[in-house]
Amino acid sequence: MVRKMKMSDPFPKNKLCKIVIDDDIARINLNRSDVFNALNKELISELISLISWTSERSVSRNSSLKDSEGKKFLRVIIFRGEGKHFCAGADINMMRDAGARSAEENRLDSERLDSLFYSLWSHPCFTIGCIQGVALGGGAGLVSCFDYVIAEPRTKIALSEAKLGILPAVIGPYVYRKIGSSNFRRLSMMASKIDSEEAMRIGLIDYIAESLEDFDDKSNMIAQEVLTTGPMAVTEAKNLTCIFDRWNSSDEDLRKWTLDKTSEMRGSDEGQEGLSSFLERRKPNWSSE
Repeated sequence: MVRKMKMSDPFPKNKLCKIVIDDDIARINLNRSDVFNALNKELISELISLISWTSERSVSRNSSLKDSEGKKFLRVIIFRGEGKHFCAGADINMMRDAGARSAEENRLDSERLDSLFYSLWSHPCFTIGCIQGVALGGGAGLVSCFDYVIAEPRTKIALSEAKLGILPAVIGPYVYRKIGSSNFRRLSMMASKIDSEEAMRIGLIDYIAESLEDFDDKSNMIAQEVLTTGPMAVTEAKNLTCIFDRWNSSDEDLRKWTLDKTSEMRGSDEGQEGLSSFLERRKPNWSSE
């Protein structure tokens, strides 16, 4: 028997992260500012646990707007980094110790990182990242996994791995999907920092805030816009993108598949509610207003 999730369930234990729930919005902060939120084993593990906790309590995973206690399931997750920088990449001590570890131990570290990026990239909720200071290496990987990215004018982002003689391989699939082949190739080879303007030009970020104070206003505005859309449709839009990315059959098969998917969504409870509310000139049941 599958246990029904509740929003009142305790959070996973965490010391290096902070999570706050505000109705159907969760806010997760990286809280290791003394080392610029560098990713060590503990921080990576805590982020994975919180991403899993929020995923399991999303509207789409539960096919319900509210839990059995009447509390709203999650629809938007907002990520921030405490302090001067969003994330300076891998912790220097973790990188230093890698040389003394066996191939199997290093593989486990890589699998942990892969789990972090994949679970964030595939999160059923709409994810927003607020990026200040630098986002280097794994920090750039996190940026690439968000659905919407806000940065400040002084933000610098880099696929910095080549400076250490290694590759952005684990983060590679997500950065590649975000900015495309040519930009990924250039940035991974040069490993140099790019500013907010260039990051926005190549699609790595979506909006440049005038200051850190604007982060809350812009992220809340984006969150409220997302809350006007059907929560199942948001998750299905992510899945739709994956289908298109990986499609290896004929165009004719793809056309048939899209017809089937359209019919499925129109006939779903959410699709019927959306169409009915439009025709009846009322707000749909998922509207937070």
